[in-house]
Formats: sequence, C-alpha cells, structure tokens
Amino acid sequence: MSRWTAFIIIGVLFRMRVISGTARGTRLTDLGETEIRPTLDRVKESFFNQVGPNLVGLNFLDLFAGTGSMGIEALSRGADKVVFVEHNSQAQSLIFQNLKKCRMTVDDNQMGRWELIKFDALRGLSVLDEKGFLFDLVYVDPPFGENLYQSCLSLLSDSDVLKEEAWVIVEHFHKNELRESYGRLKSFKDRRLGDSCLSFFKIEP
Repeated sequence: MSRWTAFIIIGVLFRMRVISGTARGTRLTDLGETEIRPTLDRVKESFFNQVGPNLVGLNFLDLFAGTGSMGIEALSRGADKVVFVEHNSQAQSLIFQNLKKCRMTVDDNQMGRWELIKFDALRGLSVLDEKGFLFDLVYVDPPFGENLYQSCLSLLSDSDVLKEEAWVIVEHFHKNELRESYGRLKSFKDRRLGDSCLSFFKIEP
C-alpha cells in the first residue's frame, strides 16, 4: 500500500463528519478504498473559519463534490442553496445517502435547498451558467494529479455564475502552485494545511 493510498483510507474512515450546524456530529457514509480523496476535517474547519461559520442567505457551489462533505457542511451551517457537481455515479449515490443521514431529504423545503448536477465540473459549470445560477461561494477541489485548476478557474472567470463579491476557494496540493490571476479572478490569500493548501480568489475589475 502506498503512502497516498493509506492517507486516503485513513481520511475516509476517521475524518468524515459534519463539524457544525444543524447536522453537527453526523458521521458521513465513507467510500472505502477509492481514488476519491475526501476533504479532511482540519481543511474543512479552516475553510469555514475563513468564509464565516454562518452561511445563511448564501448560495454555495461544491465542484468535484465527491461524498458531498463540503456542500453538506454548508447546508448544515444555513446556506440557502447548495449545488453539488459530480460525475462519478458511486459518489452521486453517496451524496444522496449523506444528505439522507443529515435529514436533508425529509421534506420539500429541505430538498429545495440542494441540487445534484450529474456532469463533470466543466460541463456542470456550463449547465449552471445556462440555467442562470448565481453563487456567493465556490469550492473547487479537483483530483490533485489531473491539473484541472486552470480550466476550471478560467471557465469560472468567463461565466456568469459568480456574484459580484463571490469568493472562489481552491483546495490543492501545496506543491501545485496556482497563478495569481485567472481572467477576472485574482488571488488574495492562501492557507497551508499540511500537504493541502487553500487558495482564495475573488473578482477584480
């Protein structure tokens, strides 16, 4: 077993929970041995410390949603609307299972707060743009080895899915250095957390 495989399995088995809000403490369904890398609790906690613990009134986009951990955390913290974009059928099933565990499928009101887009991230962004979605926060967490940062950030910059004061936050391997800008999106801060890094972008004229 490689170091990275061990890291993935440990992260899935011991770090998959909702940290705060209405679903606080709920253990999320794990993926077993898989290539899908979950966001660790310390990265998730740092993210929400930066964007604010209360997301009431905000729309949240979870690209490369995986198990749905980040989007579910946003719902738990009061986000008005969360959109999950995920093309992997196993992960799509797990997102629904985790929403169900967090009692986010119990009635029409809860169901209306989230949507699952079953496309890859780039096609999903185009669909959201066509439908007129607008987001306050966008979380971008592609597989570290696939180098999709430029294509995603450039498409986000060119799209109309970002509100004027939106933040786009990218989780990436700390050795994968991102550019200072991608079109209208400009970097304004970074946070290093072990092997992961969170890079924050916002629109500048």
